[in-house]
Amino acid sequence: MASRFTELAIDCADPGGLARFWCSVLDYEVHDEDEDLVTIGSPAASEGGNRPGPVPPTLTFARVPEGKTVKNRLHIDVSPTDREQEQEVRRLLALGARRADVGQGEESWVVLTDPEGNEFCVLAGRRP
Repeated sequence: MASRFTELAIDCADPGGLARFWCSVLDYEVHDEDEDLVTIGSPAASEGGNRPGPVPPTLTFARVPEGKTVKNRLHIDVSPTDREQEQEVRRLLALGARRADVGQGEESWVVLTDPEGNEFCVLAGRRP
């Protein structure tokens, strides 16, 4: 038996605000919330149990006192499901994302940051 990837924890200054951003990006909903910790996940995923097949991971946003200082060593990649990459990039920019240059050069993906500066990539040509 192996482990399954079920949750990604993200340190941040504003758990509620960052959770709302990622809910909009991923079409997730808030599963649990208090002042210092917010957990979001897919509305299609059931809590607990031995569900067959892939389980969309939840994201947990935890308030921490320190700010982000360097490029992430781990980041999220997203793939548009119902539009082209550039349309999705425009949508995410309107939600509060910003373009980022992390030295990627000319690649097929677009690097953005969320409202707290965490880098993520928008992939092209990969439909889930």
